Amino acid sequence: MCTVQIAASIFKAYDIRGVVPSTLTEEVARGIGRAFGMAVLAEGEKVVAVGRDGRLSGPALSQALMAGLVDVGVQVIDVGMCTTPMLYFAACTLCRSGIMVTGSHNPKDYNGFKMVLAGRAIYGPEIQALRHTMEAESWTLQGGGSIRQADVLADYTARIVADVKLARPVKIVVDCGNGVAGATAPAIFRALGCEVLELFSEVDGNFPNHHPDPSKPENLGDVVRALQETDAELGLAFDGDGDRLGIVTKDGQTIYPDRQMMLFAKDVLSRVPGGTILFDVKCTQRLAPAIREAGGVPEMYKTGHSLVKARMKEVDSPLGGEMSGHIFFKERWYGFDDGTYAGCRLLEILSKEADPSAVLNALPTSFSTPELNVACAEGEPHALTAQLQALAPTVFAAPAQISTIDGLRVDWEDGFGLIRASNTTPVLVLRFEGHTPEALKRIEAQMLALLERVKPGAKVGSAAH
Repeated sequence: MCTVQIAASIFKAYDIRGVVPSTLTEEVARGIGRAFGMAVLAEGEKVVAVGRDGRLSGPALSQALMAGLVDVGVQVIDVGMCTTPMLYFAACTLCRSGIMVTGSHNPKDYNGFKMVLAGRAIYGPEIQALRHTMEAESWTLQGGGSIRQADVLADYTARIVADVKLARPVKIVVDCGNGVAGATAPAIFRALGCEVLELFSEVDGNFPNHHPDPSKPENLGDVVRALQETDAELGLAFDGDGDRLGIVTKDGQTIYPDRQMMLFAKDVLSRVPGGTILFDVKCTQRLAPAIREAGGVPEMYKTGHSLVKARMKEVDSPLGGEMSGHIFFKERWYGFDDGTYAGCRLLEILSKEADPSAVLNALPTSFSTPELNVACAEGEPHALTAQLQALAPTVFAAPAQISTIDGLRVDWEDGFGLIRASNTTPVLVLRFEGHTPEALKRIEAQMLALLERVKPGAKVGSAAH
């Protein structure tokens, strides 16, 4: 019988995440350590790297987590405070499994765990299996466990500096939003030869300046101002745990990840001709033709960083990306999402140009909505998307193309509409794009009319992260 209260709601599709201390406590963290430790041992592994971001609850939760791992006989490598990509780096270079204690881009009272098991990011059923182990307390407490400290920053920095070469020094603004990237990213860019103007590099789990989520335009205002007031050429912004990157041009334009992917794909495909480039269903319709033009094979796939990473392994993809800002380089790197490394690769490409912002602004673009949400009851979104998928062929005729790989995406010659179930919160996620404002308006109206048939009176609002 389980003695610790475990909230089922913390076990998400790609990670474990909750509010401290209401659903996430040190007791729960210790249980997660024990359950994950058993999964590691079942894979024939014995060593787990553990890192934590800059959140206030991080030290206590990571201590409890490590105690749980030791309880079941696991050898822990404590890499301390670091970005999520640095923990992934440890799980590629020091061992094959790891847990990052991070609340990612959630509000400051959240925290959670991102997990790598025997070289793969776990999700879905494997995360639920940890929950079942915790509820049944079906672990074996045994000796043999230990904790040792390791600092991966020097090796991580050296690996990037050996890989990335700038054609000329570039002056950049770097906004870490008081997230954990502030402790490492500015120094890495300097090591490449950049001149760096730092904003909010001090790691502070209260996030006193703005929330560290570069996918939200309201969090990029400080970068835009710094670019206006100085001679810096580009702005880079990071999320709370450093696995996502925001890019701002000299004239204050945000270059969203699906456009970043056009630039990265062209570069990677110059060395890996014919490679399969992966992207998620939220990405612009302009991306697939850009990949084909660069000599690659575009593949649209489900949203979710763990899902994209798993699919990249299956098709031996050199590059993948998500609209949320996770960019995965396998070519020259390890295949995990890393905001700092993506920023370095961006600068390598743009340092060859006299006007980096002009290159970025010239990338193909369309008219699109931001990510929109429709709040639903728990369990409702997946049921609704199944109904939408069934209805779509009766509503949309050729040349409209229907994809049901993740929710419902309908592509026309002049844009697309998407309605899918979020895997992390009980909402429908909507995104619409048109090559012209008129096309956008038409597509949005058609998709919302379809939604009205399965959820009358659905209220569409902007996405909250």
